[in-house]
Amino acid sequence: MGVATLQLAVSYFGIVFAAGFVLGVIRTLWLVPELGERNAELIELPLMFGIYTAVAFYLVRRWKAQLTAKGTVIAGAAALAMLLAFEFSVVLCLRGLTFGEYLDSRDWLAGSAYFLSVWVFAAMPAFVYLKDSSNER
Repeated sequence: MGVATLQLAVSYFGIVFAAGFVLGVIRTLWLVPELGERNAELIELPLMFGIYTAVAFYLVRRWKAQLTAKGTVIAGAAALAMLLAFEFSVVLCLRGLTFGEYLDSRDWLAGSAYFLSVWVFAAMPAFVYLKDSSNER
């Protein structure tokens, strides 16, 4: 993994996770009591989509000269691995849940939307790279 690929992966994960943490606090403290878990999560998802799209555009353009299409795929996969590892270790410990309890607690609709969104999160750096590359032709 090249330096730019590693920088992209770590930065992408870190910025998106930090934003998701802030939105998660807002969702948990203010939206869930008013709207319920499902609605709160479904409201948060498009905001997160916008965040990771903007972050991917910024970071890929920042290191574009040092990146390759393969590097952006690797960076997205590495960022996804970091996100899932952190969520399934630290976050579950903080919430006092096992992995099985976490899966059982997920609403089917919001959980499915979340599952889809993490795959889009992983693909976004490559998508941005390819989109920018096609615009340069």
